[in-house]
Amino acid sequence: MSDVEPTEHFEHAEHAEHAAHSGDPFLPIVAITIAILAVIAAFIGSLETIETAATIDSKNEAVLFQDKATDTWNFYQAKSLKKNLYEIAASLAGPGPKADGFKSQADKYDSDQKAIQLQAKTEEDMTEQKLRSSEKHEHRHQILTVAVTLLHISIAIATIAIVRPGTRWPWYAALTLGALGSLGAAFAYS
Repeated sequence: MSDVEPTEHFEHAEHAEHAAHSGDPFLPIVAITIAILAVIAAFIGSLETIETAATIDSKNEAVLFQDKATDTWNFYQAKSLKKNLYEIAASLAGPGPKADGFKSQADKYDSDQKAIQLQAKTEEDMTEQKLRSSEKHEHRHQILTVAVTLLHISIAIATIAIVRPGTRWPWYAALTLGALGSLGAAFAYS
């Protein structure tokens, strides 16, 4: 997540505006560049925050689905134990209506187990899906962190062109880093 205060982007723009009034025709161009880079950095910083939240949400949902799957598998085991007890009771009861009743109960628990097993596997699949989603969001977050960092560096470098009038290389470097940061952010969503 970006540690930059929201007002920092405005401060850069304000410094650039002051420089624009100095009389050098190149300085307004640098000032506009800084303002544009600050807006792009703020936008990408917001995307970074959104991806962080999405990562946390997906991981939390994965934990919840895993908890449900665990509970469902425990329920499955309970049905299995009951089924086994009724099967044992049926075999010990010998032939007759009592054994048939026990056998019927064992069959009912067997049928219940199949539905419960399907539910548990579905919950496990949802866990895996949410974990994959969190990995995707985490990957985007990491790329966006690098992108917004490049943009912040580009803003800082561009201010050198204001502080040292007549020096253009910082502006070109800022444009390059700003383009790399913007392309990196676009790459995060490709």
